[in-house]
Amino acid sequence: MNASLYAQIAAIAALLLYAAAIFCAVEAILKTRTSQGAIAWTISLLTLPLVSVPLYLVLGRNRFDGYLEQRDEIEAESLRLIRHTTGAIEDHIVHLSRDTPMYTSLFNLARMPATTGNRVDLLINGQETFDSILEGLHQAEKYILFQFYIIRDDDLGQRLGRIMQDKARTGVKVYLLYDEIGSRPFSRSNLCHQLQSAGVHVAPFNTTQGRRNRFQLNFRNHRKVVVVDGKYAWIGGHNVGDEYLGLNKRIGQWRDTHTRIQGPAVLGTELAFATDWLWATRKSLDLKWDFSGERKGDSTLLVFPSDPASEYEEAGLMYHQAIVAARERIWIASPYFVPDHSIISALQLAALRGVDVRVMIPDEPDKWIVGMANWSFTRELLPAGVKVYRYQGGFMHQKVFLMDSEFAGVGTANFDNRSFRLNFEITLLARDDDFAGQVEDMLQADFRRCRQVSQQDIENKPAWFTLAMAVSRLFAPVL
Repeated sequence: MNASLYAQIAAIAALLLYAAAIFCAVEAILKTRTSQGAIAWTISLLTLPLVSVPLYLVLGRNRFDGYLEQRDEIEAESLRLIRHTTGAIEDHIVHLSRDTPMYTSLFNLARMPATTGNRVDLLINGQETFDSILEGLHQAEKYILFQFYIIRDDDLGQRLGRIMQDKARTGVKVYLLYDEIGSRPFSRSNLCHQLQSAGVHVAPFNTTQGRRNRFQLNFRNHRKVVVVDGKYAWIGGHNVGDEYLGLNKRIGQWRDTHTRIQGPAVLGTELAFATDWLWATRKSLDLKWDFSGERKGDSTLLVFPSDPASEYEEAGLMYHQAIVAARERIWIASPYFVPDHSIISALQLAALRGVDVRVMIPDEPDKWIVGMANWSFTRELLPAGVKVYRYQGGFMHQKVFLMDSEFAGVGTANFDNRSFRLNFEITLLARDDDFAGQVEDMLQADFRRCRQVSQQDIENKPAWFTLAMAVSRLFAPVL
């Protein structure tokens, strides 16, 4: 092959590469949700196409193709499940009015109603959480829905797996869903094979499903959901692994929070699982949830799912609504605090109008670049009066907020762009004075394990630290 032919091939390859870069840049301009992201992708694609085109194919999109086209079928699945209930849930639905502005906005985002007559229990840390889940699995008589972002084949995973295997062998329908990226080793594990052999229905939530998603690694199903017989549901921050019990020596104590639900709100948790199962398997759940209409408690609950296929950035708007609605306080605990400008502005304004605004983050995050970004956002918040606390009692992984004296949220959504725009998340929103009081006591105990950051702490940082904060801030959209 002569030199001129090599040159022709190289020229054609370069032409195709730049054509791909232009195509991707146009798509980024049309579809990227923030102008900053669109500008960054356009400049990088047109100046460094050899590097940027592959990166864009893997990380570039924040709209989950395929799932959006299947939205009608997914919504039909939700309606089918609702019709299969006894109808008693209607007596517990919170009717929207001017007196319920919080629920009005959140209902329109969540596409499901808030309900009264529920009971919610706060579960602090892994031992209490998994003791509750294990007890619930033992009680299952009809079906189990089990979904986690990470499932490990370790001691905890085996304990949970043995119960599900035993239940499946006795005729209980067991459905297990895991994220194909977060739980990649699980799909090849002995535990996975044992579950399938026992009759458990196991499926990955394959976010790379579909032609246009094939190379996308940006999307995750980050939900953690367990449902037993439609009577009990669990939502919170834990995954399935020994480290969530504080048994990993490298990580040390793991600080996390979960909840257990009883009452009509369990249906919202089932709907979230059912729509995920439909996407993953193209099959509907063969289940019927019968709610007797009996009150289980005095909590008003809204199960709030969010996903990257929606028209709105639901998780971000949920947090934004809580911040702007706060009149006395808004306390936020999140392991990943990398918000966008609108959230930062809302927190600043809340503090300036006299709201007690507190943000709790880990003192030692598991990702260095996230830690540097945390410092960058802290520098913006402190002058407005926002109090920032760095947790020192281990790794803090809880995703919790408390608004005023009666409204609290516990779930899977972090306070970052990934949860706002890229992940499938689920959060339990509770209006209950007693539950909010428990959350307050829990967070107060956590604050006592924190050190409060001062302006002096930032001013004393060396010059290289300031530069590192600025550089890490550039990566905020994909952290």
